[in-house]
Amino acid sequence: MIEANNPKLTSWIEVPNTSDFPIQNIPFGMAIINSEKLAVSRIGDVVINLSSLYDLDAFDGIISENFFNKPFLNDFLKQKKSDWRAVRNRISEIFSDESNKEKFTSALFDIKDVSMCMPVKVGDYTDFYSSRQHAYNVGCMFRDPDNALLPNWLHIPVGYHGRASSIVLSGTDIHRPKGQQLPLDATSPVFGPCKLLDFELEMAFITGQGKSLGDSISIDEAEDYIFGMVIFNDWSARDIQKWEYVPLGPFLAKNFASSISPWIVTLDALEPFRCQGEVQEPEVLPYLKYSGNKNIDINLEVQIESDNFPAHTVSKSNYKYMYWNMNQQLAHHSVNGCDIHAGDMMASGTISGNDESAYGSMLELSWKGTKPLAMPDGSERKFILDGDSVIMKAHSIKNNVRVGFGEVRTKVLPTK
Repeated sequence: MIEANNPKLTSWIEVPNTSDFPIQNIPFGMAIINSEKLAVSRIGDVVINLSSLYDLDAFDGIISENFFNKPFLNDFLKQKKSDWRAVRNRISEIFSDESNKEKFTSALFDIKDVSMCMPVKVGDYTDFYSSRQHAYNVGCMFRDPDNALLPNWLHIPVGYHGRASSIVLSGTDIHRPKGQQLPLDATSPVFGPCKLLDFELEMAFITGQGKSLGDSISIDEAEDYIFGMVIFNDWSARDIQKWEYVPLGPFLAKNFASSISPWIVTLDALEPFRCQGEVQEPEVLPYLKYSGNKNIDINLEVQIESDNFPAHTVSKSNYKYMYWNMNQQLAHHSVNGCDIHAGDMMASGTISGNDESAYGSMLELSWKGTKPLAMPDGSERKFILDGDSVIMKAHSIKNNVRVGFGEVRTKVLPTK
């Protein structure tokens, strides 16, 4: 067992019963504390200044350099998995033993007194398309049920390279994008604000430092190069996308914004929530074969909020519905020799469950706008309107231990 995952551990820091951040979590992030940008962790509603812990000799014998007083976590992510684990175990040890209270209290701050920042400088971003139900739903809409999955889908984790610069933190408002669209029954495109703005419910994993260009990360090595996960809202302009995606795929419809939650929950913290994935048929090629439980049971929820009504749940899904797991995604991504760098972000693709309440986008929930969703104020939504906020939440729970991600919240403003 990973020491920090012990379900019997309790902290001398108070943790509310419904908190996503018990001592079994110990996520990593970046925050501004007293005008300085520093690496932090969290227990309950208390933020832990990791740079202060380093200065207080908390990590003696574990790491020899203060990676926590830098503007991003990338340098820490360049260390080995054993170092990540040792740091997390040490934080757990400090805050579960009350004899440490006097020495380390100076490193603690109320969550209300800090401002969260982007946890990593994202060098490269890849978006996969790995939920079978989502791929099937979209295939049914735009082709037919018999040809919903394209011939390659059951053989490779399909993905594309996205735009890293427009990945933003929860709480950052976005403007409705504009671009070319082809109206129904038209032969020429028009230009203007997107009319079919959508969210995509995703999770993303963040990598450590990979191998050199030309080398591959094998399926069995993959977890040594995955630091942790965040909630990922991959905003989509469906009308722009429909016009532009053939022949080269998503471009302006996707690169205007993607939103992430501020706390990176480590792969170690998610270890107790492993579960079996879907049987993969036909059998995958040898470099994609894995053993053991590689999916993770993470409950997902999407809410829409407006000035006219409070947060209203429109979807409840689960990360366990992924057909292609993270190990396969990373092994496939690097099998051609692509080099992976610390802080790279790889998103899952929209995660849809097996019934309509678990679909991960408005495209599916409203079935291309033919089934509008009723809101608490009597209004309807086919897609996302200006002034709407989309909120995504994620947590795992087992043996009375809840490990969560908090939320990613984004408000949509009118087109500039």
